[in-house]
Amino acid sequence: MQQEISLIVVFLLLLFYDIFGSEKSLSYFQPVACTLFFLHTLFGIIHPVYYGEGFGGMFVNTPISILMKNVLNIGTMIVLLQTGQWLKKPDVVLRRGEFFTITLSTLLGMYFMVSAGNFLMLYIGMELASLPLAILATYNKFKQESAEAGAKFILLASLSSAIMLFGVSYIYGNVGTLYFEDVAGKILTAHPMIIFGFVLFFSGLAFKLSLVPFHFWTPDVYQGAPTSVTAYLSVISKGAATFTLLFVLYRVFFSIKEVWEPILWWLSVITITLGNFFALRQQHIKRFFAFSSISQAGYILLGVLSGTAQGMASTVYFVLIYIFSNLAAFGVITAIENQTGRIRISEYNGLYKTNPKLSLVMMLAVFSLGGIPPFAGFFSKFFIFAAAAEQGQYVLVFIALLNTVISLFYYLLIVKAMFINKSDSPVERIYTDGYNRSSLFICFAGIILIGLVSCIYGRIDALSFGI
Repeated sequence: MQQEISLIVVFLLLLFYDIFGSEKSLSYFQPVACTLFFLHTLFGIIHPVYYGEGFGGMFVNTPISILMKNVLNIGTMIVLLQTGQWLKKPDVVLRRGEFFTITLSTLLGMYFMVSAGNFLMLYIGMELASLPLAILATYNKFKQESAEAGAKFILLASLSSAIMLFGVSYIYGNVGTLYFEDVAGKILTAHPMIIFGFVLFFSGLAFKLSLVPFHFWTPDVYQGAPTSVTAYLSVISKGAATFTLLFVLYRVFFSIKEVWEPILWWLSVITITLGNFFALRQQHIKRFFAFSSISQAGYILLGVLSGTAQGMASTVYFVLIYIFSNLAAFGVITAIENQTGRIRISEYNGLYKTNPKLSLVMMLAVFSLGGIPPFAGFFSKFFIFAAAAEQGQYVLVFIALLNTVISLFYYLLIVKAMFINKSDSPVERIYTDGYNRSSLFICFAGIILIGLVSCIYGRIDALSFGI
């Protein structure tokens, strides 16, 4: 539990700093918080980790779970770098330190989700991750949109948790245990009670992943929440839910794969397709990326469906690239919104003339999300498709490829607005702080360098991912 203890230490240091620090010293809160969290992230990457169990098997540390936590740390680090200018705005009335401490508490819950060895630990982790997210969504508490986003999120999150717990009760009633290994050891059969319990349990996780038809909260919450919170929701929360789903399906429910495989097959097709078609209709850029993230969740299911070590490695790789690509886009959106308040795609017309660097980063981000070679996003989809094709999912891969063409069209609409469309009043020159520039550089480097490495090697070694 080294990473959990390290995160708790960072959380407590920031909490006491926020409570007892002088007004002058609190002006340095962001650099202190980013430095401490960077050290925590570095500790998780380079420090030798002891694998094993804790709390009687409720908490399990494995090489892949450690890797997943490091991926979540990288994404959270980028989000923290992008929050500075927003937190300094006069309409943000809460203390700056509260954002950082609440964010770290959600990350701790995601750690518990990823390392859960028991349904009860998984539920505790989900609640610890979800409840503070509702607070973050309402951080601009005097804005109606933000308050509405938080209310919708907490109500639907509570409903999804209740449904998930109801499903767990059916599983427990059938097998008599909540431990993953013990449930898997029972060699589950397609008993109606088990199937019903699994469907309810899966519905709770599908809410976190924004899978259709559990996605209705996503565009409203993404639009109403502060942009930095939207970025965190779209990437870190989705990544944690993805990793949790991977673990549970293959550690607990693998023996009833014939039950959940067709469910995931159809959900993947419907989620990718509806996400793409609704994205085509959007003019608000945060709603646009909300439906884009719904579509990306459908692609994630392809790696989960493959059921192989290669598929798991491809899914982790996909989430890592998705973090760099999506946060690059949200970094640009944050910079423009904070200074100009412009949030519609049509308001990005002519952006290249006044802000060529931001336009370049946004273009790179949407090219990667769309899967255009040689950027990293192309390889993330290629590896996902290859893992699914190896298991004979040719029809699903073909449908996903057709949807990729559709996604290219709407991603290119943003590029067209920035580089081709003319505007009489383009976005003025944007001056971002050093922290946001650093986050954009990290994302830019991640997309380019990982894409080059993938181009050279052309494959993923599952062993290098600890699988």
